[in-house]
Amino acid sequence: MIWFDLITPKSVLFFKPLIKELKKSKEILITAREGVGYKEVIKLLELHSIPFVNRGEFGGASLEDKLKASIERQKELMEFVTQFNIEKLVCLSSVDAVRVAFGLGIAIYNFYDIPLSDHKSNFKKALPQARLTIPLATKMFKPFVVPDEIFLRFGLEKDQIIEYRFIDPLIWLKDFKPDINYLKKTIPEINFSKPIITVREEEFKSSYVKGKYPFLYDTLRKIENWDVNLIIIPRYETEPLKKEFKKAIVLEEKIILQHLLAFSDLFIGGGGTINIETTYFGVPTISTRSFISHYDKFLIDKNLMWHSNNAEEITDLSKTLIGKKTNAKEVYDKMKIDIEMLVNKIINN
Repeated sequence: MIWFDLITPKSVLFFKPLIKELKKSKEILITAREGVGYKEVIKLLELHSIPFVNRGEFGGASLEDKLKASIERQKELMEFVTQFNIEKLVCLSSVDAVRVAFGLGIAIYNFYDIPLSDHKSNFKKALPQARLTIPLATKMFKPFVVPDEIFLRFGLEKDQIIEYRFIDPLIWLKDFKPDINYLKKTIPEINFSKPIITVREEEFKSSYVKGKYPFLYDTLRKIENWDVNLIIIPRYETEPLKKEFKKAIVLEEKIILQHLLAFSDLFIGGGGTINIETTYFGVPTISTRSFISHYDKFLIDKNLMWHSNNAEEITDLSKTLIGKKTNAKEVYDKMKIDIEMLVNKIINN
């Protein structure tokens, strides 16, 4: 049996096609987690009809809360997975699952595209998840934009590193067909005679983000008065955003966001994966993330993404970029998605 621990929305989407293929020859066990104000993963699993078992919670904003939640979740996972004959764990750097698998002698097949909050090799900026999972990996899967050197410095050997020739979101976007009727049905408030500006908050409660930076919200206060559809995708609670930005559409229900991203005229995002997704559709994308990762740098160099942490600059960029499609197809058509290779590496290595 192969165990997947899915703890982020990205992990759900990334592993969905791999799970589908692996099920043809292997039994699959899927665990997940939720928490107060954090239901995204659970809702996404339900939206995609993926069976799972919920174990443990997402920790709060403080380090003490995060540590306590992590320790308690590890105990719950240990007690649960020992009921099964687990051969391998597959995850996107799930700290709790990796710690449990390592302690139980289960092989760890780790995927990760953001080991550093840096696009160079400054190990002072190694993410906590990277420090706690990469050194324990049996096999380490990574996209071509992240140098092998990073993982070697984490203590791995060359033959433990498996590279794939695409940026992660392509695995679920390659066959995706945007449907404007889906968008009209799920967000009826949109006025399609006006431009759509979609916004995503940074993951400010995550351990790798230092806090909730004001510049994005300062920008939204300006854009809210433009003659556009301003759509905000919350990271956590919706009510504070609805209260502050009364002219905006604040999404409350979980929808297939890719339809919205594809029909946006501009995207402003503090995320990672969702920023990549939007660039895939040729939508001008402004990253407001508090750092630049390896894949961010790749997209910036290809003129698919811009980066700023200044409200005035973001506002000016928004005016310049809105509605101007990029050369995304030229960039993404050169990438190769090989699900069969990934599945074979999981099964046979």
